[in-house]
Amino acid sequence: MGRFLAARLEQKTSGYQPYTPSDPDTLGRVLEPGDILLVEGNAKVSTAIKYLTQSTWSHAAMFVGAHMPLTEEQRALPVPERPQLVEVNLGEGCVSAPLGKYATYNTRICRPVGLTAEDREAVVRFMVSRLGLRYDLKNIFDMLRYFLPTPPVPVRWRRRMIAFGSGDPTRAICSTLIAQAFESIRYPILPDIEPTPGHARAVSRFSRDEILHIRHHSLFTPRDFDLSPYFRVVKPTLEYGFDYKRLTWEGGETESRETDDA
Repeated sequence: MGRFLAARLEQKTSGYQPYTPSDPDTLGRVLEPGDILLVEGNAKVSTAIKYLTQSTWSHAAMFVGAHMPLTEEQRALPVPERPQLVEVNLGEGCVSAPLGKYATYNTRICRPVGLTAEDREAVVRFMVSRLGLRYDLKNIFDMLRYFLPTPPVPVRWRRRMIAFGSGDPTRAICSTLIAQAFESIRYPILPDIEPTPGHARAVSRFSRDEILHIRHHSLFTPRDFDLSPYFRVVKPTLEYGFDYKRLTWEGGETESRETDDA
């Protein structure tokens, strides 16, 4: 029954159209080992996670690049088709995936700032060592809540629904294992709750309560890496010296001539 529900939740929804889909080749040039790739998924479970977390992002994967163990057959593939990501999928567990898998999805790169070479290697090694890890799907009640994409609950309680229950399917949320990897080297994801000069901190009582509630790695969601003050958002088009003067606008020459005549 657990496998049946997981398969239903992973079914794609209709009508998904990305605004700016990612180019796998460009992603491959920009991504560094330890980077987090956030994905706007279009599965049924993705719709629920985006609603409950009030976020665009429903999935997260870690880029490990050349640290991924490959077979001879995989090494012969073009780079975008080689497994370079480690991710956790509902019903599958921890698996590897190529960048080309998300060529038609909106994505975002979140990069941990200031990682030492030793800690970066430790985080990547942690994720690679978990490949093949599978989760018990016996506790099917934890998955039933994802069939309700718009549950009638107040906004302040939606995030808590992610953590409802205590079965292993909760851990099947992709960001859990990534948060555990960074927790292993004591790299922060959420800000401090105490007022310390020069540090990001929670201000409202609600924010403080939420941060305290999700301190454990099993309660992190993809949105937390996007909002984290310790992860930098990296945009591939800006990494190679974007120059707006080199853009060619449709009808630009005509508009410029009309302006000069005026």
